[in-house]
Amino acid sequence: MTFTLSDTAYGTDTPAAKLAMFDDLRSQLTGLVHGERDLIANTANFSSLVFNSMPGLNWAGFYFLKGDELVLGPFQGKPACIRIKKGRGVCGTTVVEGKSIVVPDVHVFPGHIACDVNSRSELVVPVRGAGGEIVGVFDLDSPLPNRFDQTDADGIEMLVKILEATLA
Repeated sequence: MTFTLSDTAYGTDTPAAKLAMFDDLRSQLTGLVHGERDLIANTANFSSLVFNSMPGLNWAGFYFLKGDELVLGPFQGKPACIRIKKGRGVCGTTVVEGKSIVVPDVHVFPGHIACDVNSRSELVVPVRGAGGEIVGVFDLDSPLPNRFDQTDADGIEMLVKILEATLA
């Protein structure tokens, strides 16, 4: 399978614009991971694709669960916190709750971990292994308040499912 990366400048001002963006990203990601099973390669390309395609981001990347903490994986953006305890911050809370979390304003999220003081909103989606267990999270940060909504969460969850299929 071949793939083409888009140079499209996506909008985020309407749900329809976001849906069109996620449909395009789905197609691109499917091509990027086709036939590839390497976790690092696929998560590195995933992070790059999302970071360079979605407007209004200042960080996009993975944390992988190792014991009782999340450990930094492939990402795009400024250097980040390396280890996050399960249950701490948005990423650790996502692991405990087992569901995506949209945070409109990180300054009001109890226990938020500020790796980048410029981040104002966040979206974290769990990543599951072949048996359905949480193996990590995909984390998006934005310098814009209220950058993420349920359309973004649904779109990123759909992309994460494509990645999860490479973990089987």
